Amino acid sequence: MASSLKERSLQQRKDSYSTKHKFYEKECAWLDDEQQRDEPPDGPSLRLEDSTKKTPCEEEANFILFIVVSWHYDIGVSACVSLSRVSARVLQSHESFFFFVCSPDSDSSLTIVPSQLAPMIIALAVQMAMEVTQILLNAQAVDSSVRNHAEENLKQFQEQNLPSFLLSLAGELANDEKPAESRKLAGLILKNALDAKEHNRKLELVQRWLSLDQTVKAHVKACLLKTLTSPALEARSTASQVIAKVASIELPHKQWPELIEALLSNTHQLPAHTRQATLETLGYICEEVSPDVIEQAQVNKILTAVVQGMNASESNNDVRLAATRALYNALGFAQANFSNDMERDYIMRVVCEATLSPELRIRQAAFECLVAISSTYYERLAPYIQDIFNITAKAIKEDEEPVALQAVEFWSSICDEEIDILEEYGGEFSGDSDVPCFYFVKQALPALVPLLLETLLKQEEDQDQDEGAWNIAMAGGTCLGLVARTVGDDVVPLVMPFIEENIAKPDWRQREAATYAFGSILEGPSPDKLMPLVNVALTFMLNALMNDPNNHVKDTTAWTLGRIFEFMHVSISETPIITQANCQQIMTVLLQSMNDVPNVAEKACGALYFLAQGYEDVEQSSSPLTPFFQDIIQALLNVTHRADSGESRLRTAAYETLNEVVRCSTDDTAPIVLQLVPVIIRELDQTFTAQCNSSEEREKRNELQGLLCGCLQVMIQKLGSSEPTKSNFLHHADQMMTLFLRVFGSKSATAHEEAMLAIGALAYCAGTDFAKYMQEFYKYLEMGLQDFEDYQVCAITVGVVGDICRALEGGILPYCDGIMTQLLKNLSSNQLHRSVKPPIFSCFGDIALAIGENFEKYLVYSMPMLQGAAELSVNTSGADDDMIEYTNTLRNGILEAYSGIFQGFKGSAKIQLLMPFAPHVLQFLDSLFMEKDMDDVVTKTAIGVLGDLADTLGSNAGILIQQSLSSKDFLNECLTSDDHLIKESAEWAKLAISRAISF
Repeated sequence: MASSLKERSLQQRKDSYSTKHKFYEKECAWLDDEQQRDEPPDGPSLRLEDSTKKTPCEEEANFILFIVVSWHYDIGVSACVSLSRVSARVLQSHESFFFFVCSPDSDSSLTIVPSQLAPMIIALAVQMAMEVTQILLNAQAVDSSVRNHAEENLKQFQEQNLPSFLLSLAGELANDEKPAESRKLAGLILKNALDAKEHNRKLELVQRWLSLDQTVKAHVKACLLKTLTSPALEARSTASQVIAKVASIELPHKQWPELIEALLSNTHQLPAHTRQATLETLGYICEEVSPDVIEQAQVNKILTAVVQGMNASESNNDVRLAATRALYNALGFAQANFSNDMERDYIMRVVCEATLSPELRIRQAAFECLVAISSTYYERLAPYIQDIFNITAKAIKEDEEPVALQAVEFWSSICDEEIDILEEYGGEFSGDSDVPCFYFVKQALPALVPLLLETLLKQEEDQDQDEGAWNIAMAGGTCLGLVARTVGDDVVPLVMPFIEENIAKPDWRQREAATYAFGSILEGPSPDKLMPLVNVALTFMLNALMNDPNNHVKDTTAWTLGRIFEFMHVSISETPIITQANCQQIMTVLLQSMNDVPNVAEKACGALYFLAQGYEDVEQSSSPLTPFFQDIIQALLNVTHRADSGESRLRTAAYETLNEVVRCSTDDTAPIVLQLVPVIIRELDQTFTAQCNSSEEREKRNELQGLLCGCLQVMIQKLGSSEPTKSNFLHHADQMMTLFLRVFGSKSATAHEEAMLAIGALAYCAGTDFAKYMQEFYKYLEMGLQDFEDYQVCAITVGVVGDICRALEGGILPYCDGIMTQLLKNLSSNQLHRSVKPPIFSCFGDIALAIGENFEKYLVYSMPMLQGAAELSVNTSGADDDMIEYTNTLRNGILEAYSGIFQGFKGSAKIQLLMPFAPHVLQFLDSLFMEKDMDDVVTKTAIGVLGDLADTLGSNAGILIQQSLSSKDFLNECLTSDDHLIKESAEWAKLAISRAISF
């Protein structure tokens, strides 16, 4: 419901204000003559700041009536009433009371109204509040016309008078007499008025809230806190979430400092439902705000309240559950507390006790806390790991599935931590290591593996048909796979007896479990350890896939074969698992299995995918798959035409496998691939004539178009990479381009992405001949660059601009004004997703490289953009991993732009135009070197830019480089790099710099 705040016209404001003076005449006709003789004031009778009179607020804070009035075209007059023990008798005993007005001309004003109008105002307020309630209910109506009208009313209300809109929603949510449905929707709309998933929209909403009048915000927050005491669970829960959203905005700005204390005061000696809502709110706040926003003293109080709520002495299960869930969100705030032995012991004891609660939801939430602790505080777990193993083992064996799943997840999380540590440090630890590896999994291995193997026998009958299925057997197999990756060879002797015992049993569950166990341990142990087992198992698995009577077993068998081919099959192996002796059987079984039920056929496609991938690096002109190539292609096409290909991702798997088979094919199968091109073209053409009478059918058609465009892209790249096949293939280019452009007529972002990628591949393949398509294609290129909503389409389109620049070179010049204008607009926009901006900078380099000195006219716009972005990208202190990764991507885009611009101007008479920018480029490189947080990609590009600068500017650059703070050190560091690509770039840069300095 949160829509953009639109600027109202002056005329609208005047019309709204004039409505105020007609309000009493229109709405109060039911009053008797005597009451009507009390003429309403022409305007505000007294502003609060001008008042010297003692008001009812000063006499008794509890006796205040706030009535919020909004003049609104469709709603009429709406109001939100918040009464605190106010009665008509009390109101009449005062000379006046507050009438709080939110008018179009003033964000807020307080007006004193004669007490004789009290009954009229109360009646009207009730009527107005009822109208808001009805609109909220209508917005949930089954009748679409009623629902759409109500949604439009709410949208207009928000746009025309935001303060009143928010107050109305807060009042609705806080009013226990209102229907549950309207209260819930009011809270949801209120939350959406404060937050959004899209980053730039979120920033807009934050700023909008911060700019609101303090009185309005205070009243909204008061309503939210009041709702925490409501007996209605949904209203309390919604209010908790909205309070957290407000807190996420205000606390970082040092606003609402009293919030935490106000909530903590609710956790003592209040009704259980209020304590539950308060703990839930504290949890949501911890989820929303950064740990550095809340002072440690308040963190200590929050944790104390939460842990006390979790304690076994808490008799109310709802309170205890809310506290346990709150701890899960608060763990990120507990760094200092987990560093203190006593506090950590207490927290761990309470969490472990909660895993034994009689209430299932509390046990589940407690295990979720243990999972979070395992990843956040791995290095603190050693004193507790034995007790945790006992607790998790008991839960896995005996508890209900939701709890058992979390108990398994604890060990999966420990595996993740130890895998990361072992990969980072290579198993070499010292007492000074930042995060030591305690080898918890290795220590628990003898007991943990049998525990996990036991879970594999708890399959569900329909798990293979349900794409979203997740049960204890799947969780156990996943964890076993992580254990294998963590401990390597040590897992094999513990698993093989289980496999040997169960693989041939009459009970399908035992056969399937044994197969699943074998497939799970294929990643991690060494090839030497596994190869003898795989060679024996391969024939058995092929027979099982053909002959086992149970689909579950066949499904898992096909998956395991895929794992064998993925991890054990490489073309350069001295002891290959696929030989001339077994290749025929493998292909026969896989191709026949593609005719099986959808879930088995899908896994067979996956196995063939990895089988083909294993021959990617084959150097001969022929591969062992060549004799079967035609049959493979035909079998995969047959799968795509199956009536049930929409089940179990079967059609998608078939096209993905077809793409991989083509991509990894050898020269001797190129004629077959060439014959496949018109087949796929014909199928894409047929999608435009197929009748689609429902949204589901249109969605399937769009998906198919995307898959077919993806297929053609792979064929373009494959056939276009070899001169003998390129000329024959390009005969189809006109037809393909026509179809790709037709795909843009659909409303599917995925289809657009695939079509754009295929066009990029075609441009690269066609080279300068692609120019004949540009006039027709340009409008779609422009549309893609303007597609902020489906930003992936925009990002891909930016990449295609680069492909076209490389294809057309100077031929792109006629279109550069439009392209550069749109790219500069994109960079300036707050609406475009940030991930698109680094490729845009790279695209500047592509354009400059293509048009050379003609890029001169764009320097005045692009270089300041690059300089500004470079300055912002230098400092990453305090950034999280995601931000550091994004920053390095941004840096690389900037550097690629500089590289393309320098190379584009090389040898030009206009190189002096670049001299004013050279000092900043060197300063940027100095800053990156001194920050010491570049990844290898950025390092390679950066040292390349240093060489480009020297190569293009010559002696002019030599002086600047000699004056640079760190160019020499940076160059020497890159020359000694272990990364051969960095070293190569550095050696070239050294030559370029030597030439520049020698001049």
